[in-house]
Amino acid sequence: MSEIAPDTKDWTWVLHEPCPECELDASTVAVADVGDLVRASVPRWTEALSCPDARERPDAGTWSVLEYGAHVRDVFRVFDGRLALVLEQDTPTFANWDQDATALADRYDQQDPAVVAEELAVAAGTIAVRFDGVPESAHPRRGRRSNGSEFTVTTLAQYFWHDVEHHLRDVGA
Repeated sequence: MSEIAPDTKDWTWVLHEPCPECELDASTVAVADVGDLVRASVPRWTEALSCPDARERPDAGTWSVLEYGAHVRDVFRVFDGRLALVLEQDTPTFANWDQDATALADRYDQQDPAVVAEELAVAAGTIAVRFDGVPESAHPRRGRRSNGSEFTVTTLAQYFWHDVEHHLRDVGA
């Protein structure tokens, strides 16, 4: 399968303005709602990943449903780790995660859609529970990406949820 051009955009702007592609205004997302939003996304991902054409790319430059599903599974895992760090440490720096390199190295395009759906559901459950347990007093806690972008628990939740919702739209789920 051909390589997809890496996404080099700095998506942190979605914290300040609605996304014109998926139409989500991430600034309206409340930390207390993220667990339920994640849980509600699982059936949508499961249905999309069960389609017979889940492995097929709509065009050479766009991931398949399978690749998006594997990516979102990993988004759940990575952000669960980042949220845990912010809650446990004072202003941690998150390890760099190159999502495009991960997609190639882990061969997202060759994974089994049914297995990805199961793993996505487990990872969703884990991060949903972690978000459910965040006390309001922890919302201002901070962490940084390796590029220096700073997040609070609130903006991390908003940025995270935008990624998931945006990809649901990408796959038509």
